[in-house]
Amino acid sequence: MENVTTVNEFLLLELTSTQELRPVLFVTLLIIYMIDLFGNGSILVVVILEPRLYSPMYFFLGNLSCLDICYSSVTLPILMANLLSAHKAVSFLGCITQLHFFHFLGCTESILLAIMGFDRFVAICYPLRYTLIMNLKACILLATVAWITSFFYALMHSVMTARLNFCHSLKLNYFFCDVKPLLELACGDIRLNQWLIFIVTGSLSMAACFLTFLSYLYIIGFLLFKNRTCRGLHKALSTCASHFMVVSLFYGTVGLTYIPPASATSVSQGRYVAVIHTTVTSLLNPLIYTLRNKEVKLALKRVFGRKLKLSV
Repeated sequence: MENVTTVNEFLLLELTSTQELRPVLFVTLLIIYMIDLFGNGSILVVVILEPRLYSPMYFFLGNLSCLDICYSSVTLPILMANLLSAHKAVSFLGCITQLHFFHFLGCTESILLAIMGFDRFVAICYPLRYTLIMNLKACILLATVAWITSFFYALMHSVMTARLNFCHSLKLNYFFCDVKPLLELACGDIRLNQWLIFIVTGSLSMAACFLTFLSYLYIIGFLLFKNRTCRGLHKALSTCASHFMVVSLFYGTVGLTYIPPASATSVSQGRYVAVIHTTVTSLLNPLIYTLRNKEVKLALKRVFGRKLKLSV
């Protein structure tokens, strides 16, 4: 009979045990967080205020920027707080809440990237029917489906994890709350939880990844064999390049985090990759889009240029 413990809090793994490194890491994470908020916030403001960006691509880009602000806010504040705190703990409710929003926003991003890939596919391969297919109603419907589907997917994991009993050490071998580290502390039958991770999470992520890359494969095939104009080819490739970089960055870090590790070293590396996934990915998304997109750069100048003139 295992000793079932009433759980009030979990102890989180610290980023570093070296006391001297903690202030450096704190400042680094704070800078990343501020750039993330400013970069994604700027894109969100521009997409809302600039009429020239009222198109499906920028509608979804605004959704992505909003999502990235929330995504980094799920983990970064707790990581920074734990660097300054001697008691690196999170309450049971706080842990389940963090787990829920981590999976909710992560799943939303994967579906949203698939939608953005489909949007580029329609825009490049069917330009004359683009406004008919990707009308405002369709865009709102697609975005709503992404957010609602992800919410209930995350709710499944949070409810199924919250109902578990915990009888081992309450110290998580992770920097923040996630399903797999919590299952390591659970006692009793966790096969259903593992099945949900393997079947539901695996199916959703693989389907979103497959549809995303399928869209870009169709685009590449269309550009190579059907589009003969150099100007159109250059513009399409330039637009898709930024999208493809974001997709590769997202799924690259997800793969390194959740593919079963081959050794203890891989487990340790996976924890740090998870931090990179939730912090650096959100930071780089606005930089990738603004640096490679002339329309966004011009819109930023127009919007913030007007505000500076009004303030003067």
